Amino acid sequence: MARILGGITTSHIPAVGNAIANKLFDDPYWKPFFDAYPPIHDWLARVKPDVVINIYNDHGLGFFLDKMPTFAIGAAHEYRNEDEGWGIPQLPPFPGDAAFSWHIIEGMVADEFDITSCQELAVDHGFTVPMQLFWPKLGQDPNFPRAIPISANTVQHPIPTLHRALEFGRSLRKAILSWPRDIRVVVLGTGGLSHQLDGQRAGFINTAFDKYCMEKIVSAPDELTRISRMELVEKAGAQGTEFLMWLMMRGALGEKVNLLTQNYHVPISNTGAGTMLLECAD
Repeated sequence: MARILGGITTSHIPAVGNAIANKLFDDPYWKPFFDAYPPIHDWLARVKPDVVINIYNDHGLGFFLDKMPTFAIGAAHEYRNEDEGWGIPQLPPFPGDAAFSWHIIEGMVADEFDITSCQELAVDHGFTVPMQLFWPKLGQDPNFPRAIPISANTVQHPIPTLHRALEFGRSLRKAILSWPRDIRVVVLGTGGLSHQLDGQRAGFINTAFDKYCMEKIVSAPDELTRISRMELVEKAGAQGTEFLMWLMMRGALGEKVNLLTQNYHVPISNTGAGTMLLECAD
């Protein structure tokens, strides 16, 4: 049966994509951010996941404000990266696992989650930046996994509650573990942490709240579900709502996890950037 190896968190801001393209890994502004990733590269090279489930939020490429699904799961054989106007180089298509995707969708619908299934899906920086960060050689890496994108609505209110996000992850876990084939899976929770890109609070970062979330997501994720949606906006900023995708990832990992490495750095493009590697304890 399928086995979940662990989960990884990361920011996915488009400026990171430009920094990767320009090889700014040792630039003083970027080095404290990129220094977080070599230990994760080592872990991925050791555990060799067959499939990566990438939980991200679409920024207007695959969906837009007129049609924004709460939860969408890719069910394609590949996922295209298209130009979204940030000047980031376009990447080759990412290989999918359509059969496994449909199994997950079927399981989660049976668990009473309403899923938008996508047999075609263009993926933006929310998906591609984490893939570049964790697998720098992308398709040239012999251990490069097949990908399943899961897009969550963090943009068009009403967004999901943090409780619903955590329960989504738990349902996702059930669906993954019921897959009869022997595969290794890693789950990404992307976005955030605190940031606000516009309005009167543009540039807002709440380091204390970010570190509280990074602490509680390891050992007490249910405590975070007490934070209301409006409180999340107040404490993390308008775009800090992306934290709900971290909880979706966390729910998929089971009750106990081991924190292997973490990093927190500000300001990267006016964002509190948190990176964590959580290995399943079971």
